[in-house]
Amino acid sequence: MNGHAIDLTAISAVVFDSDGVVTDTARVHAAAWKHVFDGFLRGRSAPFDILADYVRHVDGRPRLDGLRTFLASRGIELPQGSPDDEPGSPTVHGLGAAKDREFQAQVEKYGVAAFPSAVGLLHELRRRGCRTAAVTASLHGRRLITGAGVAHLFDLVVDGTDAALMNLPGKPDPALFVEACRRLDLPPARAAVVEAALPGVEAGRKGGFGLVVAVDRDDRAAELRSLGADVVVHDLGELEAVGRVPVF
Repeated sequence: MNGHAIDLTAISAVVFDSDGVVTDTARVHAAAWKHVFDGFLRGRSAPFDILADYVRHVDGRPRLDGLRTFLASRGIELPQGSPDDEPGSPTVHGLGAAKDREFQAQVEKYGVAAFPSAVGLLHELRRRGCRTAAVTASLHGRRLITGAGVAHLFDLVVDGTDAALMNLPGKPDPALFVEACRRLDLPPARAAVVEAALPGVEAGRKGGFGLVVAVDRDDRAAELRSLGADVVVHDLGELEAVGRVPVF
């Protein structure tokens, strides 16, 4: 064993954030945001910093929430606009649409890949009787998971489309994770959350989940623990499943 384990006698389901945990899409989101923000910020403020600004203000949040949070950090407030705004218009919806267009273009060009260590862990969890769910604030969540070839490894997906239809708040509110547990017919205390974003780790703790695992790709272990991570790993290959889910 590597020292980090999910005890399946206590945990019956694992809820995975998809971006940056299962699918290697967080970097694509970050690059798309940088493309949009750098164009908008030219002459207004310093360029968008992926390591500082994306991680701190955008990562893990619904698109428009992350946009507003980042702009507020620079003292910039834009009109909300409407979903019909032209991509790139100086409104919240306009910049959000530009980011979505850039992200989709990158996905169409390069495709979507799943982290091999995540795939291995998912296979092992399911072999041991554990249920699995994928959660993401992305409106494209289901398409990305299918495109990465891992849809069959999840009992269900809760994504940004579900959040919009159900009017669920985004992370750090735990609503998306709790909804996944509701669909699995399990209390959060019997489930684990696996996250890479700061708001997601905070959501796992606020939701009362039995275990919160953080994937630390940016050397933020202390901050992840302060927000509620029980276990911090650099890669899911460090995390093992032990025992089996009891059958009642």
